[in-house]
Amino acid sequence: MARRNKIYEGKAKILYEGPEPGTIVQYFKDDATAFNAEKKATIEGKGVLNNRLSEFFMTGLNNIGVPTHFIKRLNMREQLVRQVEIIPLEVIVRNYAAGSMSKRLGIEEGTQLPRPIVEYCYKDDALGDPLVTEEHIAAFGWASQQDMDDILSLALRVNDFMSGVMMAVGIKLVDFKIEIGRVYDGDFQRLIVADEISPDSCRLWDIETGQKLDKDVFRRDLGSLTDAYTEVAKRLGVMPKNNAPVTKPTLIN
Repeated sequence: MARRNKIYEGKAKILYEGPEPGTIVQYFKDDATAFNAEKKATIEGKGVLNNRLSEFFMTGLNNIGVPTHFIKRLNMREQLVRQVEIIPLEVIVRNYAAGSMSKRLGIEEGTQLPRPIVEYCYKDDALGDPLVTEEHIAAFGWASQQDMDDILSLALRVNDFMSGVMMAVGIKLVDFKIEIGRVYDGDFQRLIVADEISPDSCRLWDIETGQKLDKDVFRRDLGSLTDAYTEVAKRLGVMPKNNAPVTKPTLIN
């Protein structure tokens, strides 16, 4: 079999040319990074969990009419997705103060916000993904005003879905980030959710105990990242609940 053509390798995923035009194979790595890749580690099983969890969330969004790039899972580490033109923004939705917002604004972590707040960061690792305003986005042509209206609508719909799903299993959705891509049908453009949705890109706290079940476990040396992600997967039914924590999880097909 001919070796696949690698398109791009990032901190957590590798993208390969897909089997059909307009498709990409997205491979989930076990690498974990934090603080703009200043902290790095390889966490065995992390890629498997993120692949299955992102499949779960993307499938759920597709089912309620929120368009995503997800087509199907191929195996334990790979999924087939639509090729998109990524808008160079990280779209962050915050329900509770945490992380950089708490540091910037002096708000205690865990404080519920008056309403979901949507922020934007310019995607550039060399610059540390700086926070930008809609004025920056318009001035530099990263997205049109119509794009921004659509991005906001998508972000809030994802938040509604994710908040409800997580609340049902006793998890508080503190915040999350998504990426948005453009797809073209002839001359018609539309925006869809791309990249991934997983504990790598969300802050997830146990509602009763406040235990962190996301990448903050790695950022702050709070224990086993695999155990935290496995707990999320078990609660969502992606893994059997009676499985003991394992380095190489056995997941439901």
